[in-house]
Amino acid sequence: MTMYATVDSPLGELLLVGEEAPGAAGGVALASLSLPGQKSAAVVQDGWVHAPEAFAGIAAQLREYFEGRLTRFDIVCADGVGTDFQRRVWAALDTVPYGETVSYGQIAERIGTPGAGVRAVGTAIGRNPLLVVRPCHRVIGADGTLRGYAGGVERKEQLLGLEGALAVR
Repeated sequence: MTMYATVDSPLGELLLVGEEAPGAAGGVALASLSLPGQKSAAVVQDGWVHAPEAFAGIAAQLREYFEGRLTRFDIVCADGVGTDFQRRVWAALDTVPYGETVSYGQIAERIGTPGAGVRAVGTAIGRNPLLVVRPCHRVIGADGTLRGYAGGVERKEQLLGLEGALAVR
């Protein structure tokens, strides 16, 4: 069963989408976190169940993050989302510490696809369904500039500012 809830944030109203997962806190595994106006954002579908109570723990962690009191999320994520390559890229994103940035090339090296793999890494990062929670906002250009972000570069800048990791533009 697919469930959803919305949560207010400094970035606007976030849409949380999850799948029933009995072992997870609240009984939900997060499948998507979308920002308003995001490219390829999730859209509530017929048959989805509005279940804010199932997302209470995730909402609490997001609040703490935006208040600067949480530096690492402890959220069960839905399995089976993305290709094998995308999941490798997303796993590498999960290793980038709060308050730090890495380049697309560094992520490509971490997963063993340097050189031409940088472009594919950028595409996989752009398809990250868990913005904020999976920190794709911490990936910047090799020259230190902020590059694309599905939620908009201004939101990427806002998240990096919150974490004290603003790149010089």
